[in-house]
Amino acid sequence: MSMRTSVDFIETDRLDTADRGLGYGDGLFETLRVVGDVVPLWPRHAERLRMSAARLGLPEPDTDAMLAEVRRLGGDLDDAVARITFTAGIGPRGYARPGVASPTTVIGVGPLSLAADAYREGIALRLCDTRLGDQPLLAGMKHLNRLEQVLARSEWDDARWQEGLMADLQGHIVCATAANLFAVREGRLVTPPVDRCGVAGVARAEILATGEVAIEPVSMQMLLEADEVFLTSAVRGILAVRAFAGRTWQPGPVTRHWQAHWCGIGLPLPFRSKDSD
Repeated sequence: MSMRTSVDFIETDRLDTADRGLGYGDGLFETLRVVGDVVPLWPRHAERLRMSAARLGLPEPDTDAMLAEVRRLGGDLDDAVARITFTAGIGPRGYARPGVASPTTVIGVGPLSLAADAYREGIALRLCDTRLGDQPLLAGMKHLNRLEQVLARSEWDDARWQEGLMADLQGHIVCATAANLFAVREGRLVTPPVDRCGVAGVARAEILATGEVAIEPVSMQMLLEADEVFLTSAVRGILAVRAFAGRTWQPGPVTRHWQAHWCGIGLPLPFRSKDSD
């Protein structure tokens, strides 16, 4: 099954060229994993979408209708990835929005395949030259302007690296191009702040909800001295980091704990270990 898409809940792959999401990146998106017809992290996706729409001055999205459409388009897929795009809708040329915005909802759903080795052994990272600019007005949101991440991901095509880390203008490590970052150091679990740049991921929120995580800047030195490093994303889940900047790690007990947690909330891994039983 290829990707199935709908625009404003009508099955089509055509979008009006006057849509502000296309012309100006005026909108938001969510990427979610669907297991059967269940989206285990949906409450977090819906909350972020509603809060971000309010921050951008967009009408409140109909998240119930969005979830129903994701399920419809997913059909009989056992494991799928879905993307919901919510734009400011069609408007005239120019930055000014129409007086009354009529948002566009675009939804696509397709099959998902995860590589077992990445979860069993971990992945290798590189440091991207492209840095994240400070913009508190947009920080944390999954808005449509992703050019920093596009440029960062365009820096390599070497299969030795499966992801790249991005720093802010001060040189602190913030995230990967498409994932949040966690490090375990001296028994403490730490993740960088995303109040000036970066995305407040829903997988990150799932871990933060335990109250067992410190949010603080992560320097290059701190990362290299960590006992464990892992990445989180709503679709890929928990990925151990095995190599970065000359340092190597083995997937540790904290990483395995969170992988097991992912299985427990209905997001299975493509492999099973004694730690995730």
